[in-house]
Amino acid sequence: MLKRHLTVANVLSCTALFVALGGAAYAAVKIPPNAVKARNIANQAVTNPKIKREAVTSGKIRNGGVNAVDLGAGQVTNEKLATGAVTGKKIAKKAVSERTIANEAVTTGKIGKEAIDASKISAPLYAQLVRNVAYFSAESVSDSESTKSATVECPKGKEAVGGGARLEGKLAEVALIGSYPLSSGNSRTGWVASAHETGAGQPENWSVLAFVVCAEL
Repeated sequence: MLKRHLTVANVLSCTALFVALGGAAYAAVKIPPNAVKARNIANQAVTNPKIKREAVTSGKIRNGGVNAVDLGAGQVTNEKLATGAVTGKKIAKKAVSERTIANEAVTTGKIGKEAIDASKISAPLYAQLVRNVAYFSAESVSDSESTKSATVECPKGKEAVGGGARLEGKLAEVALIGSYPLSSGNSRTGWVASAHETGAGQPENWSVLAFVVCAEL
């Protein structure tokens, strides 16, 4: 009965089916680990949906493998950066500009000591700054003369940015009559103070002191 139903077409069909099934099973079972290399994968064959979550770790990315063009806008946030990960050597020159710094982001604690010098300050602003501030004073003689004055000058290269006067001694009938900058042309070079007795009583010893605050401008 079996021979009666066998035909060449039946035999060929069955043979083809077994070959196909055997080939698929062979392909699924016989591929050893790490046998599939990058050259065996077609371009763009591995897409995001085919990669399981957290499968690509930093250890699997070669140094320099991820560049700016590979990162989407806003992908690298503060929360994704390890402490100390971004150093001066990793920031391109002129990469940080005014528009990339948030308001009040740069505080005093983030600026190194002596990091800001004259070369980093605009000329108009630098001209308004005072530098190398120093205090000087001079006192008149202490006696019973009715009028006295004292003059104190700034060292060469400095100008007066402030000043004042003080009386010393028996002061019941003594008053200041002047306290003002000493000028030379357009420069304030020191400070002058003067005072005199206001009463007609017994003369007492007193003096007037002038002080000035000098700085480089």
